[in-house]
Amino acid sequence: MRRLSIVSDTEHQAVDDARAQVLAMLADRAGVFAHVERWAAWAWEPAWPTPRLPRPTVAAKRVAPAGG
Repeated sequence: MRRLSIVSDTEHQAVDDARAQVLAMLADRAGVFAHVERWAAWAWEPAWPTPRLPRPTVAAKRVAPAGG
């Protein structure tokens, strides 16, 4: 994605940093991963409506990257 200029180096670095933070939280069982027992016991409530993705909208015309 960076080679095609779809993702900038700055965006790529931000994703790498976020991934490192999440992996550290997983390893330390911190943040939202601190209560493993509660997550393991979670179950979908049958009375809840089925989630649906929004309908696609007419997107702005995409322009191919230079050289692409």
